[in-house]
Amino acid sequence: MKPSSFLSRRFVLGGLVVLLLGTLAFVALRTGPLAPTRVTVTAVREGRLNPAIFGIGTVEARRGWMVGPTVAGRVLAVKVDVGDRVKAGQLLAEMDPVDLDQRLTALDASLARAGSTQTAAQAQLADATARQGLAAINARRNQDLAAQNFISAGALEARMQEKASADAAHQAAQANLTGTGQDMARQTAERSALAQQRGNMRLLAPADGVVTSRDAEVGTTVVAGQPVLRLIDPASLWVKLRVDQGRSAGLMPGLKASIVLRSRPNAPLGGQVARVEMLADSVTEERIAQVAFQQPPAVVSAGASVGELAEVTLQLPETRPSLLMPSASIQHHQGQAGVWRLEGSKPVFAPVRLGAYSLDGQVQVLDGLKVGDLVVVYSQKTLISGNRVQVVDALVQSATAGRAP
Repeated sequence: MKPSSFLSRRFVLGGLVVLLLGTLAFVALRTGPLAPTRVTVTAVREGRLNPAIFGIGTVEARRGWMVGPTVAGRVLAVKVDVGDRVKAGQLLAEMDPVDLDQRLTALDASLARAGSTQTAAQAQLADATARQGLAAINARRNQDLAAQNFISAGALEARMQEKASADAAHQAAQANLTGTGQDMARQTAERSALAQQRGNMRLLAPADGVVTSRDAEVGTTVVAGQPVLRLIDPASLWVKLRVDQGRSAGLMPGLKASIVLRSRPNAPLGGQVARVEMLADSVTEERIAQVAFQQPPAVVSAGASVGELAEVTLQLPETRPSLLMPSASIQHHQGQAGVWRLEGSKPVFAPVRLGAYSLDGQVQVLDGLKVGDLVVVYSQKTLISGNRVQVVDALVQSATAGRAP
């Protein structure tokens, strides 16, 4: 092999090695682990915020009733079905009275007998009263005669004994009449209680409403307090709203609401916060509020939409001019909430104090930044203070970017 050919080959191989090493260095510095982190940034601006609270809720009825027996029994008849409108006092269902009718008949007979006994006691009292009066007259007459020595002392004592017996008989007749009256009152109360128990076998509507559930059919045995039917007042529908505790600042009664039912996504309904519950859900970290419809929708009829999901937006008052930035830029670093602010070309974590949020992704900055500060919105990976970064318009290029029109 000629020396010149050997040297040229070495030069070629050396050039290839240098080119390969340069390529590897370029890749490492541009796209490899040593490459700068790609980020998107935005400038902190000043403006007004239209904060709002968003939450998911379910349609419920403020007034509802569970209609069932007060004692265990078997369902004899059900007169209404789900979706039926009922009036107050309307018969909804009946329970099997078993022997209540016979017991009422027996009590009626006992009351009739007690009435007869009371009549007899009244007659006995009248007879005892008459005997008592006669005995008193005879005693007075004999006392006068004894005072004039016309009769003996023994005859006077006999008359006085007759008067004492008549008094005792009168007291016994009076007590007997009182006892018959008390017995009659007891039996009357027992019959009233039994009649009320018999009346409870007829399940009546407690108020005007709509049947939403039929929980028992004819022949079903139910226990005391178990519902046979469930009713609601369709005019009392509202939305039980759940809101993230961290985004619930400003939640209070009276806030205007926009309610979007899942069944009517393109027809928002007006509403208003009627009540904010004092007890929050510590498991889901949510606060609970009740949002009333301004006008119950026609679609929510017959209770068919009770339990339907609804999206609720509560509008809060507009804020004063303040610093604004995207809520996506908020990060948590070492237990603090803040943002990555660019100082030159290096990110520095800046703790901030935040205010209200808007539903378009903006957040109010109360402290920690100034107008014009550049903050990182999205980053290719988790940032560390002092990292090399590369500001880009978007982290992911559009699928159509670079295509010829």
